[in-house]
Amino acid sequence: MDRRSALPAVGRLSEALAAARPDLPGWARSEGARRAIARARAALDADPEAAADPAAIEAEAVRNAVELSRPHPGRVVNATGVVLHTNLGRAVLAPEAARAAAQAGACYGDLELDLASGARGNRQRAVREKLVLLSGAEAALAVNNNAAAVLLALDTLARGREVIVSRGELVEIGGSFRVPEILERAGVRLVEVGTTNRTHPRDYENAIGAETALLLKVHRSNFEQSGFVAEVGIETLAGIARAHGLPLVEDLGSGTLLSLADPELPPEALAPARLGLGADLVCFSGDKLLGGPQAGIVLGARAIVDAMAANPLARALRLDKMGLAALDATLRLLLDSGADAPLPTLRGLAADVEALRPRAEKLALRLGQAVADAAHVSAEPDRSTVGGGSLPGWELDTWVVALRGGPGPDALAGRLREAPVPVVGRIRDDALLLDVRTLLDGDEERIERALVEAFGRGD
Repeated sequence: MDRRSALPAVGRLSEALAAARPDLPGWARSEGARRAIARARAALDADPEAAADPAAIEAEAVRNAVELSRPHPGRVVNATGVVLHTNLGRAVLAPEAARAAAQAGACYGDLELDLASGARGNRQRAVREKLVLLSGAEAALAVNNNAAAVLLALDTLARGREVIVSRGELVEIGGSFRVPEILERAGVRLVEVGTTNRTHPRDYENAIGAETALLLKVHRSNFEQSGFVAEVGIETLAGIARAHGLPLVEDLGSGTLLSLADPELPPEALAPARLGLGADLVCFSGDKLLGGPQAGIVLGARAIVDAMAANPLARALRLDKMGLAALDATLRLLLDSGADAPLPTLRGLAADVEALRPRAEKLALRLGQAVADAAHVSAEPDRSTVGGGSLPGWELDTWVVALRGGPGPDALAGRLREAPVPVVGRIRDDALLLDVRTLLDGDEERIERALVEAFGRGD
């Protein structure tokens, strides 16, 4: 007898799921059943000795349906200590920015309507004005991310011509995307100068020719070099560009609009200062140190920015109404309060390590009581990174709750990720660490519930 005949029909398994899990939507039950049966059929085809296990198939169908019906992205507890965690969505929006985005999506709005005249308006006007006020730049523009900003700049200024960049700045960013491959999509010819570890002014000077359109500096936002290294600073590079009548574009990656005394960020993080040192155009992300939504921020000379805005490619790269609303609200908060703006990113970066200690100790006591003798729980000092391709090598003193014993750090981390509100920590020295720097209001209770459930499953 064909062993596959023992497999349940999709409709019958879906009906069984409806009785067992009526909370799951019908489409997810049907698709979950279909996938579980297909997997079981493939297993039977691959192994002549295999036999169908109805209970296992139904359990897999439930798991499939649960995963299919989960909102995505869904909420997680960020206990990694990484304030700008790319895998967890980078910057958390201020409540005002989140409400602005929700309102923009839920209502009609004056996105491209000039209320005074009743004629068509410019969707970028308000954001561009605020960016200029905050930065002192001649002009500004916002697109959907920083890679798009650099792409638009090169397409506008250098299509069909040469762009000079240091070999030491041709980085690979998240998702295996490489900067030179992205830049070449703009239709430019990259001219690499210098070596991986050392680039000198003469390297740029010798490479400039009749086909050179601009000089490009790319900030190494996700790694740092040390030892026998040299790079050309923005001020020197600006002098070379001016001497040859060329624009200088800097891909800053992660930048701020305001100087922060606490924490005192590296000077290269301040975007307006880069313009002051001679860059004609600076591009950076909105959802990193700026603390806003995903966006590519462009600051610079009016003629260049206006040309970019008029480029037909700008329409393909533009921000949607919810992103614009969130960015506008974030910029208003910065204009209202400066470095004291109530942005979660700024709070996370500036959190006083001495204030984090009692929070960690309180959470350690709470979790220790919750799991009793199942694991050793302690509050300990540690260090965490900023993340999100921002400030490589720059670390923050912090406090963590360390869990040792029980099922082991890897197994425990996996169980916490399976909680209704997943908890994500980091593993070091055979311990699971929960960093309090990145916890939001109410996260302690979520961690306790997830941990009790994780230990309740046994070792």
